[in-house]
Amino acid sequence: MHPLRTYRLLLSLSFILCFAFGYTQTSEQKNLEAKREKLQNEIQQINKLLFAEKKERGNVLDQMNALDKKISVREQLIRVTNEQSNLLNRQLNANIRNIAKLRNELETLKEDYALMIQKSYQNKSQQSRLMFLLSSESFFQGFKRLQYMKQYTQFRKEQGEQIVTKAEQLKNLNLELTEQRKEKDKLIAENTSAKKELQKEKNSQNVLLATIKRNESKYASSIKKKEQEARKIDQQIENLIKNAIVSANKKSGKTTSTKNSSTSNAKFILTPEAKVLAGKFSANKGRLIWPVEKGIKSIGFGVYRDPVYPGIKHQNNGVIIATEKGVNARAIFEGEILAVISVPGGKKGVQIKHGNYISTYYNLTSVTVKKGDKVKAKETLGEVYTNGSNKQTLLKFYLYQDTSRLNPEEWIYQL
Repeated sequence: MHPLRTYRLLLSLSFILCFAFGYTQTSEQKNLEAKREKLQNEIQQINKLLFAEKKERGNVLDQMNALDKKISVREQLIRVTNEQSNLLNRQLNANIRNIAKLRNELETLKEDYALMIQKSYQNKSQQSRLMFLLSSESFFQGFKRLQYMKQYTQFRKEQGEQIVTKAEQLKNLNLELTEQRKEKDKLIAENTSAKKELQKEKNSQNVLLATIKRNESKYASSIKKKEQEARKIDQQIENLIKNAIVSANKKSGKTTSTKNSSTSNAKFILTPEAKVLAGKFSANKGRLIWPVEKGIKSIGFGVYRDPVYPGIKHQNNGVIIATEKGVNARAIFEGEILAVISVPGGKKGVQIKHGNYISTYYNLTSVTVKKGDKVKAKETLGEVYTNGSNKQTLLKFYLYQDTSRLNPEEWIYQL
């Protein structure tokens, strides 16, 4: 292969590889930036929704749970920022190596170009060129010499263009390097600030821990009361589902065994329409909308540790979502209102049947639907209750398939 063609091919491959590397790095950086922004937004939402006023109110247990949540998110933010900083370090080092390589290539090109110019100058006269052609031993040799002179002129032109291109690349890499250094300094400053905030939050947590341990019996009593209330609500929700299954199956004229109708294994006998709806609901797993328009997950599904005594475990059969005062709960999918829950003390709830899936929205102060109503996704169900003491607005959301508990975090988009 001609040396000029070989050079062009290698140059093209070099550009392609550099582009591919750059794209991977940029894509990873964008993903980390998106994670960091999400975590920063979550911290803002925690401050707004779980610490409703500048002066934190509510009992010590509420404050401990809120601080525990915020510390967890803050630690995630620091980890992501560290990942971003490490990635930028790798990009900086790669750029430094590329700049050194480009400088060497630029020097080589300049030397080659200078040598060509020198030779060209020595043979620049028309007489020298003419003599070079006329001294050919044959017409064919003269033709080859003419072609060589044309190629040499073109090669010299291309080398000049390559020098300009390399110089421009060097300039752009230097600019990119400067921006990356600024971005790295910014990330380091943000991480330093985040670590200071984390330390403040841990100090606040330690103060609260000391308060709790001075009033251990009061804390234990508060925990016990909350767990009793949660178990009572959970039991009521599950009883409503079991009763609804028995009633619906009886109404359909079809019966199941007594065992299946009266235990946790009870299942709806579905009509063809209900089967279609259940299929649609199932097909949207992981993509279902939030039961409120905006908010954050305060407590997740399943077993979680006590913020004061990590050895003590608590069970949550749904998820608790913190939102703003005045926000309404909304249907996550089309369906039929299965039941309206009313608990002594004023709190209410709504259950929606989606085929054989049941979504439950509890801790409402008012309800705008009634049993038997058909609802669509995003339809308003009622206003979420705001606690007068700590100013927190929390929705308790549950999801079942027949009588089996489901983890809402697996079904609701990015919950």
